[in-house]
Amino acid sequence: MKFRNTLTAVLALAAGIAGAPAAFAIEGYAHPWQIGLQPSNSASMEGIHMFHNGLLLPLITVIVLFVLALMIYVMVKFNAKANPVPSRTTHNALVEVLWTVIPIIILVVIAVPSFRLLYLQRDIPAADMTLKIIGNPGWNWTYEYPDLGLNDDGSAKVSFTATLDDRARDIKTAEDANIPYLLKTDNPVVVPVNKTVKLIVTSDPDGIIHAWTIPQFGMKIDAIPGRLNQDWFHAEREGVFYGECSELCGKDHAFMPIEVHVVSQEEYDTWAKTAQTAGLDEAYKYLASAEAADGKLAQK
Repeated sequence: MKFRNTLTAVLALAAGIAGAPAAFAIEGYAHPWQIGLQPSNSASMEGIHMFHNGLLLPLITVIVLFVLALMIYVMVKFNAKANPVPSRTTHNALVEVLWTVIPIIILVVIAVPSFRLLYLQRDIPAADMTLKIIGNPGWNWTYEYPDLGLNDDGSAKVSFTATLDDRARDIKTAEDANIPYLLKTDNPVVVPVNKTVKLIVTSDPDGIIHAWTIPQFGMKIDAIPGRLNQDWFHAEREGVFYGECSELCGKDHAFMPIEVHVVSQEEYDTWAKTAQTAGLDEAYKYLASAEAADGKLAQK
């Protein structure tokens, strides 16, 4: 039985490696046995992929192989059997210069593309829409769409609080409902595809620090009480994408998911208009039917 389980795990790992790009590009969350970063859905995440896979992994591989070869060489050439009389060398000026200068050069090589990527992430372009996000003391998120109109008191007419879907709390129930465990929310965020979304992120003044992130968007920003932080994303393809609070924030930190539906501009406009006129319940009913018709939402 143990051998069978081990063999199954190995086969699943091999299948995951072979089919990762096709399978994981459809669903916006990490899967068991997945290796590597989640597929990108923004220019920022594409830059992270290139930085990690194109620079860091090859560099780390070369360093590890060099150090391994050096250790093997030292163990073979300078062991007690090969050298019954040990050398009394205390230092070597050339070696000491090399092991100081080479790491500096490596760090500079890493720093240049790293700073460019950080600039891309933090330089917020002109936004097509704004979304305000508030982390709450009850370990859930409140979302406001100020572009869809304001009430007399200045609050957004379209706003809602998203909490963990009850079906996602139990792994067996989540599997039966074909939804991601601990990731699905009762009220997902809806944004249009190929639009720059500016995020204004904060936390309830009586709350604690949270962090809002969607891995496939390549962004993460802290939600701090009494402070407004800004971030952005530009989703390049439609689908459902998930994240979680990424700041250790207390007892229900593991139950504070994020769910974003990236839809066409037409579907977003209809969802927004329905939310303004008929209410959020009707808007989400429309969204579910539209996504089911498009075949984009296998989790529903």
